[in-house]
Amino acid sequence: MRTEIRPVSGLRYLFLDLNSYFASVEQQVNPRLLGKPVAVVPIANTDATCAIAASYEAKAFGVKTGMRIYEAKKLCPGLITIDARHDLYVEYHHRIMDEVQNHLPIEKERSIDEASCRLMGDECKPENARELARAIKAGIRAKVGDALRCSVGVASTVLLAKIASKLQKPDGLVLLPPEELPGPLLKLKLIDLPGIGWSMEQHLFNAGVTSIADLWALAPKQARIIWGSVAGERFWYALHGYELPEGETRRGSIGHSRMLSPRMRPPEHARIVARALLLKAAVRLRRYGDAAGALGFSARPERAPRFVADTTFSPTQDSFVLLEQLEKFWLEMIRENGRHEPLKKVSIWLHHLVPIEKRSADLFIARRPDGVSRGEALWTALDKLVTRYGRGTVAPASQHGVTLQYLGAKIAFNRVPDRVEFVE
Repeated sequence: MRTEIRPVSGLRYLFLDLNSYFASVEQQVNPRLLGKPVAVVPIANTDATCAIAASYEAKAFGVKTGMRIYEAKKLCPGLITIDARHDLYVEYHHRIMDEVQNHLPIEKERSIDEASCRLMGDECKPENARELARAIKAGIRAKVGDALRCSVGVASTVLLAKIASKLQKPDGLVLLPPEELPGPLLKLKLIDLPGIGWSMEQHLFNAGVTSIADLWALAPKQARIIWGSVAGERFWYALHGYELPEGETRRGSIGHSRMLSPRMRPPEHARIVARALLLKAAVRLRRYGDAAGALGFSARPERAPRFVADTTFSPTQDSFVLLEQLEKFWLEMIRENGRHEPLKKVSIWLHHLVPIEKRSADLFIARRPDGVSRGEALWTALDKLVTRYGRGTVAPASQHGVTLQYLGAKIAFNRVPDRVEFVE
């Protein structure tokens, strides 16, 4: 069936972007931090780590997300570093989303600090959309926290509304009516647009597209050629105010990674962290009702080249099977890098996911009549015990003593952890 591409007249989407979210939450729960330069960090007690969020007071000194703390402190000697508390940020996320729902249904939670709402009927009128945005902003301040600010963009597509939300920060409110385009966009750089990173910007430059005006003047097929996929054509239509269905997507992988503190970098300690990450991913796998047919592993040593390994197997939910595969990767890495090479980061990911009820039979794996192996049934039972009685109720002996820093859920770029992940 041919996809219908419809130009949109008027305003259709409201996009909410929470400002300096992690740092703002920390300032909300600790009033002594209000008005102070704050950086949220993933690893405590080291200036070699980086800022994963910075308050606007810190940004005024030039502190940016991703900046090393020792560099940030040169710019801002009074910088206060706070250990990230992902469970707190998720809890505030849900409180904020609940307040947004009091004003508009949420079309999609785009990330931990972003959400989009679809406007209907009279809500699409500029004066009504503006009033809704103001009500949402006031509701968040009054009912969730006065330290929490957001910028709101309103436009005809999600992409344009997201761009609008970034035009005025902090605490902004910008409407981009279709009849005004591309005017307000022309002052932006290509890399300012969501979805255009450094690499894509270089592709555009190489194609002779060096400004928003050049990008706007392209034909849809030209954008498709430059992007090398239909994504370019979809981007062009969204930028020009055409609404395309987003299409259903299915989870492609489940992964976790951790930067390691100096204390956890010796291989014997890093191995325990990697196992903990794999066990946590396996819990999510079972909760989603999927089986994984492949495991990937990556380790970033301090001095040696990055180690990456991947393998496929019969789709499984059994943590023992997955741990056995991880151990093979670990021994291979040790043979390459040596037993004493410190590791800065470890990552694991489960992929080739398939719904448990749709996986094929395997002659070499004994399964019960319901299609589940004894190992999978055992781990499912253990998951239920942990859910009922809390983390630490039961776990492999090798994982005893692993701290919450490595067991706790973390917030990824565009995925909000479920509340249950902080107790699994």
